[in-house]
Amino acid sequence: MSAYLIELASLMAIFFFAIVSPGADLAMVMRQSLVHGRRAAIITSFGIGASLMFHVSYTVLGLGLIISQSIYLFNIVKWCGVAYLIYIGVKALRAGQTEIAVEPTEDAGRGKGQSALKAFGLGFAANALNPKAVFFFLSIFSTVVSAHTPMVVKFGYGLVMASALFTWFVGVSLFMTTPRMRAAFTRASKWIDRTSGMVFIALGLKLATEKAA
Repeated sequence: MSAYLIELASLMAIFFFAIVSPGADLAMVMRQSLVHGRRAAIITSFGIGASLMFHVSYTVLGLGLIISQSIYLFNIVKWCGVAYLIYIGVKALRAGQTEIAVEPTEDAGRGKGQSALKAFGLGFAANALNPKAVFFFLSIFSTVVSAHTPMVVKFGYGLVMASALFTWFVGVSLFMTTPRMRAAFTRASKWIDRTSGMVFIALGLKLATEKAA
């Protein structure tokens, strides 16, 4: 049991720096918070957490190793991710000004009617279509977790990391939907879309230059 706790502590220490660093996930949750409100952002955060379990699952089952050894499979995942990031970036750049409600109990973009399924899908796709996650989880699981660790324990590690990721982004969602933050960003919604759009496109272009290790 103590060996498993040491493995989990080591995984979480590495994972902490990964989740707090700026990236497509953070940009997605921030935009959801400001444009569509707290509910949509939290659901998107849940989608991101669920996609983490997707990465953990195929890593534990050995598919991550197959992808890491196949340039063809890597490129399929990479270009899907590039296309998705650029698509949502262009869509954000073309968006008009959004009225963001100041009341904390109201969803900012309720008038747009973003469904829970769409909000979840945005978060899931943003993380699932990131090929760097393949190598991230493959590398930390192969270096930190023993080959003799039971599969059920490895999935338990994944659940803990997914919970931490979800908690982090829910915190971001709650902070970005406080009355003061909403009031500050109401007049700047068009620039929020333009900035987040450029961030998504830049992340897509950066991803396009990534090569299989």
